[in-house]
Amino acid sequence: MKKIPLRKCVVTGERFPKKELVRVVRTPEGSVLVDLTGKCNGHGAYIHVTPETIAKAKKTNVLARALECAIPEEVYENLEKLIQ
Repeated sequence: MKKIPLRKCVVTGERFPKKELVRVVRTPEGSVLVDLTGKCNGHGAYIHVTPETIAKAKKTNVLARALECAIPEEVYENLEKLIQ
C-alpha cells in the first residue's frame, strides 16, 4: 500500500491528503501567490479550498501570520476562483 502524504490546513488545523489542499507561497522576492503545482520556491502554507475556509482565512488573517507578510486581496480572489 502506498502512503498518502497528509498536510495540515493552516485555517482549520485539520489534516487532509495533499491533493485536496492548495499551497499559498511567499516567494524569496516577497510576493505571495497561489501555487497549484506545489513546487514553487519559498515559504508555503496549505489551505483547504472551501468557501467557509477562505472566508475564515480572510477574516482572521491566519495566512498573513503563517507566511509572515501581508496577503494581497488578489490571492483570496484566486482562491475563490478555484472553488468555481
